[in-house]
Formats: sequence, structure tokens, C-alpha cells
Amino acid sequence: MIKNKAFNDFLNEAGNISAFTGRFFKECFRPRYEFGEFLKQCYFIGYKSLGLVGVTAFIMGLVITMQSRPTLVEFGAEAWLPKMVSVSLIREIAPVITALICAGKIGSGMGAELGSMRVTEQIDAMEVSGTNPFKYLVVTRVFAAILMIPILGVLADAISLYGAYLGCNIHGVVSWQLFWNQVFETNAYTDLIPAVLKTFFFGLAIGIIGCYKGYTTSKGTEGVGRSANSAVVIASLLVFVLDLIAVQIADLLGLT
Repeated sequence: MIKNKAFNDFLNEAGNISAFTGRFFKECFRPRYEFGEFLKQCYFIGYKSLGLVGVTAFIMGLVITMQSRPTLVEFGAEAWLPKMVSVSLIREIAPVITALICAGKIGSGMGAELGSMRVTEQIDAMEVSGTNPFKYLVVTRVFAAILMIPILGVLADAISLYGAYLGCNIHGVVSWQLFWNQVFETNAYTDLIPAVLKTFFFGLAIGIIGCYKGYTTSKGTEGVGRSANSAVVIASLLVFVLDLIAVQIADLLGLT
């Protein structure tokens, strides 16, 4: 009985999120367009997240290089270190880690902000005043996430590769030119394009889940905290599911 209730709740939640996503696509192509709020959200999502994403990407590139080196040395393949690390970072690690950071920071922020506006009846006041709160609050935030998370992912690629370069030089000497020659010899557009494309879907999932949880918040301040927390959990889970689907599609298309 309990299992049936949990399954029914899951189906109801999935249906509500699908309807919310459908409303987003319906509203986003209809005027009036809120460019000012969109640019404001791009600033908060992109610029305000750049420091956290950059530091994490740098440490990630450095640590993965240091952890991979002993194994390659054991098999006499140390010269392959820049190639192996760059493929891992560009194809998989940097986009996914960037999305997870954004799910935690941006998803929870959207859930808490819109949830607070819902329980304090600010969203209801916007409807009464003639403003479309869904277009002003949801469409602008989701579009900003779709645009800025891929940009953050590309910057994370570059910063993590610089961390990998420094990691290669901790126990050995690899020149700047040799490192980048090996990186560009190994990686092609077929590696970068699928990695960037999937970050657009990461941004859509994070924006939709964060806004949905905040926009449908109930039960006062307790509900706000629960919305922010569940937004992070569901958005992070969706990032992994979408990544799995993207890897399977890239494999079927022969891009791996």
C-alpha cells in the first residue's frame, strides 16, 4: 500500500513537472519579452557562479592529473598523461561537475527565492497587478540557465586543463607548447560539441526543477526549505540521467 502511494506520488510529480515544462515552452515564444530580468539572471547565474566553478575546475584538473600519473608511470605511459587527462576532462568530468555545482547553487537559489515569493504572496500580487509571473520569474531564469551553464562548462574545460598542465609539472617537466600540442592532437570537435550540447540540457533541467519547486511551494517557511533541498536532489539526479542518455546517443552516433 505504501509502495503504491510512493509510486503514485512519483507519477504525479513527474506529470506536474512535464506540464510545467510544457508551459515554459508555450510561454517563452509569446511576447512580452523580459530582457532586463533575463540579463539580470544571466549575471547572477554566470558571473556570480564563475568563481566557484573556476576554483573547482582548477582543483579537479590538478588532482586528476596527480592521481593518474602513478598508474601511467607504472605502465611506462607517462607521456600519455596530457592526452588521457584532457579527454576525461573535456568529454565528461568538467561538464558534469559544472552542472552539479550549478544544481546546488542555482537550483537551490531558485527554489528558495521563488518559494519565498510564493509563501509571502508576492507571486499572487504580480498576477493581480497584471504581470505574468510565470514569464517574468520562470522563463527568464530557465533561459538564463540554458545559456550560462554551457558557457561556464567551456570555461571549466579551459581552467581544468590549466590545472592539469600544472599537475604534469609537479613531478616532471612538460613544456607549455608540448602539453597543448598533445591536447589538441587528441581532442577534436567531435569531443567538444557533444560535451557542450549536453550542458544545454543540463541548464534546462536545473532551471525547470529549481523554478518548479519554488513556484509550487506551499506550507510556509518549512515548505521553502523543503523546496530548495528537493530542487538540488532532483536536479542533480537529472544531470546524471541526462549524461547517461547523452553518452549512449554519442556512442550510437560514433562520436566516442
